[in-house]
Amino acid sequence: MTQAPVPGDGLLELVAMVGRLRGPGGCPWDADQTHESLVQYLVEECWELIDAIESGSREEMIEELGDVLYQVLFHADLAAHTPGEDYDIDDVARHMTAKMVARHPHVFGDREAETAADVVAFWDELKAGEKPHRTSVLDGVPQGMPALALAQKLLGKAEKVGVTRETTDAAHAPATEDELGDVLLALVASAREQGLDAERALRHAVRGLQDDVRAAEAASTR
Repeated sequence: MTQAPVPGDGLLELVAMVGRLRGPGGCPWDADQTHESLVQYLVEECWELIDAIESGSREEMIEELGDVLYQVLFHADLAAHTPGEDYDIDDVARHMTAKMVARHPHVFGDREAETAADVVAFWDELKAGEKPHRTSVLDGVPQGMPALALAQKLLGKAEKVGVTRETTDAAHAPATEDELGDVLLALVASAREQGLDAERALRHAVRGLQDDVRAAEAASTR
């Protein structure tokens, strides 16, 4: 009788394979890598996964999820064999399990949440407790994000301290993501014709938004 596969067996095989590639008699390229040298590949694989998600292809999703997972396992194996780091994939997994249990008291504890908004409120409260050194809503936001994604994230953060930006008049605002995409593309095309850098321009505006957020936070503590 063929034994049914045990959930997680495939993951353990991949962990062992990464260890072999990076171990004695393995791949010289793999053995030479560092956390820093792998950053470019992690970024590329994440963008390729996004492409797969947007294409809706099952085969591409499996492949690209695997590529991102491989990056996580590679970093963990590297740390396990780097003096002073001394953690492995089990440490990473256990830390994540504990973090998710703590952030879902409505599932693993006695708090109640009826809506997604309730859950978001829990997360904000719990993250504040987990990271008391963060004194601004801007702390922890990766500044290396693409300008458009960064702007969207920071606008949500800014609203928490009462800082907003003027929006397009409702009568002229795009009603769908397709329409919005066309408007954004037209703006970029217009900027390009005039010799303007759309990415740099938006980053400049985002810096102004962050300055306003910090000013509002400072005023609230006086």
